[in-house]
Amino acid sequence: MSSDHAAPTSEHLHAHLDGDASHGHFIEARSRTALGIALAMTLLFALIEVVTGVMSNSLALISDAGHMVTDAAALGLALLAQLIAKRPPSSRHSFGFVRAEALAAFVNCLAMLALVGWIIYEAVQRLTHPEPVQGGVVLVVAAIGAAINLIVAWVLSRDSDSINTRAALVNVMGDLLGSVAAIAAGAIIYFTGWVRIDPILSIFVSLLILKSTWGILRESYHFLMEGVPHGIDYLQVGADLAEVEGVLSVHDLHVWDMSPGHPALIGHLEIRDLVEWPEVLKRVREMLFDKHGIDHVTLQPEALDGLPLDPHCKPAPTPRGHARR
Repeated sequence: MSSDHAAPTSEHLHAHLDGDASHGHFIEARSRTALGIALAMTLLFALIEVVTGVMSNSLALISDAGHMVTDAAALGLALLAQLIAKRPPSSRHSFGFVRAEALAAFVNCLAMLALVGWIIYEAVQRLTHPEPVQGGVVLVVAAIGAAINLIVAWVLSRDSDSINTRAALVNVMGDLLGSVAAIAAGAIIYFTGWVRIDPILSIFVSLLILKSTWGILRESYHFLMEGVPHGIDYLQVGADLAEVEGVLSVHDLHVWDMSPGHPALIGHLEIRDLVEWPEVLKRVREMLFDKHGIDHVTLQPEALDGLPLDPHCKPAPTPRGHARR
């Protein structure tokens, strides 16, 4: 059976026309160079630090080596997420793949929490049963590790708009603290022989890392669960919508982030007459953008009886005994 109209394509259905939101559902401008350089440098030194950490029997250096390995995995996931997030929407994934970044950040943080738990456990064991540590080796290797971390952190800081890159940056900064602690532990052990400083500094650094990791974990979880964007008052949005001229009531309202920094809103508005809808919609869109920074808006008008308005017919009379919502 022939038709005068071609079947809609995925590109056509995802197109943003005049009046639609100005952003897309994929990430266009983020460079993968920063993550690639950081990954190569981190992975190379992680291998060196693992070997020297075991040879010197230093928990502080082993902890720093563990951080480096975790950083390498985090950067690898971040790079993979960047590649996935750049893919445009498809017929099976109409929202695109921007949530891949938040998912990778969430996984990175969980891995970091597990590592912190292991470090603290090992540190407690060594506080009760001290072990000999080669302070000189720890001092030299940790100093090189700190320099590597500074370079990697600088590279990542140039792409701080991405939540996933920021999660990787948190890991690297935590590793930098680990390197500083390892330097201090190596110097103290080398000059004084006090080996308990090794697990003490490891616990201290782990607690600092825990604080930073928890913040990224909450942010990525909030985004994945489609929470109301930070800085937007959900109740105030509903109240402002109800105050727009022509709007009688608001219900089924949802506000979330389509992608980080791009809030979206859907809802139902009850109005008196379909003739008023174009002007009401214009006022609503202007208010949402001016007051709340929301430009991705999808609203459905409803008649007084709660039924969607049909532009081709008048609202049907309310049946006798039918309760209005």
